[in-house]
Amino acid sequence: MSIFSQGLMPAAVNHVPLTPLSFIERTASVYGQYPAVIHGAIRRNWQQTYQRCRRLASALAERGIGQGDTVAVMLPNIPAMLEAHFAVPMLGAVLNTLNVRLDAEAIAFMLEHGEAKVLIADREFHAVIHGALALLAQPPLVVDVDDPEYGEGQPVSDLDYEALLAEGDPEFAWQWPEDEWQAISLNYTSGTTGNPKGVVYHHRGAYLNAIGNQMTWAMGNHPVYLWTLPMFHCNGWCYPWTVTALAGTHVFLRRVDPQKILTLIREHRVSHLCGAPIVLNALVNMPDTAKAAIEHPVQAMVAGAAPPAKVIGAVEEMGIAVTHVYGLTEVYGPVTVCAWHAEWDQQPLAERARIKSRQGVRYPTLEGLMVADSQTLQPVPRDGNTLGEIFMRGNTVMKGYLKNPEATAEAFRGGWFHTGDLGHLDEQGYLF
Repeated sequence: MSIFSQGLMPAAVNHVPLTPLSFIERTASVYGQYPAVIHGAIRRNWQQTYQRCRRLASALAERGIGQGDTVAVMLPNIPAMLEAHFAVPMLGAVLNTLNVRLDAEAIAFMLEHGEAKVLIADREFHAVIHGALALLAQPPLVVDVDDPEYGEGQPVSDLDYEALLAEGDPEFAWQWPEDEWQAISLNYTSGTTGNPKGVVYHHRGAYLNAIGNQMTWAMGNHPVYLWTLPMFHCNGWCYPWTVTALAGTHVFLRRVDPQKILTLIREHRVSHLCGAPIVLNALVNMPDTAKAAIEHPVQAMVAGAAPPAKVIGAVEEMGIAVTHVYGLTEVYGPVTVCAWHAEWDQQPLAERARIKSRQGVRYPTLEGLMVADSQTLQPVPRDGNTLGEIFMRGNTVMKGYLKNPEATAEAFRGGWFHTGDLGHLDEQGYLF
């Protein structure tokens, strides 16, 4: 036995399971009076937000929700969605964020397959929710969210979200996970064939990818983050936890509206936003008078495909710096980034756009990335040309697919996660 093992064992004093729940506890303690939530006329600080999360957790606990139970939510980008990202795992329960664009049949499958005990839903989705519930033999408890920014529609149930919170204890003693491998969330892939697969995240991975976002983007303390990315997508790429860890401000937006985006950026001095290239395209196509509203630096993270050079140039002229990332549901969202080198700033626009079109290199929190032959797992040459499948491994790879050991085993064959995506590496080792 090594001398460094003798009497030096992990214990409660020096070994604590990693969880993003620690972020909100610290932020509320240190920066309790700092702004946390901006949503229409709603303004809340971190102390108030933490209390609301504990109220929700307490109220759900009183209704029998506990460790290993699934709580589904069908919500747009509103404060209740942020609260669910903390309140549900505070009970050891698992958060299932449903894609608000799906039909009743798909929602019903997910609720049944994930064994949801509770469904928290915005009344905008009344028709789809009731269609889905009608297909279930044992429907979950349904909670209605009446968002003032929507201000219309029929309730999805008689149990109101704010009334539920009023039942809860703002000082509720929530539970730290006993094991960081414990499930924290469930996200369904939207496969083109067959039933969706349920991707299970754990506390450790959520913690690490949230930290990886900050390390990669250098967001700094107190970012002002605009929710243009759907929060149901890979748990908002883990940014509900990242922004909270940094005592930032969550600025909510129910649906993407380019004029509203520009207005919120100006009014609240938004510093960061995420989304698909289509969001940037929408901003570029706004009138010059509207685009002129951006008078401070703004960072935009995009995934999927980099915008064309012309769009990148137009976006940068607006004062928005673009960072390109890549990832999948199975790896908590983005896990590679086109890491920038200062000398590239001197390149002409077309070359900068070409460089930014690459999916880049792994996050510091992803332990392995390679492009290799799909069958033999032999890495391909870094020649900017030879195609192979993209493989990943590390702490920010999912636990696996819920109730689907065969698909999990196939996805993890050979000790790597098989993304199913093709790519190549250039001479610098950057993924494309």
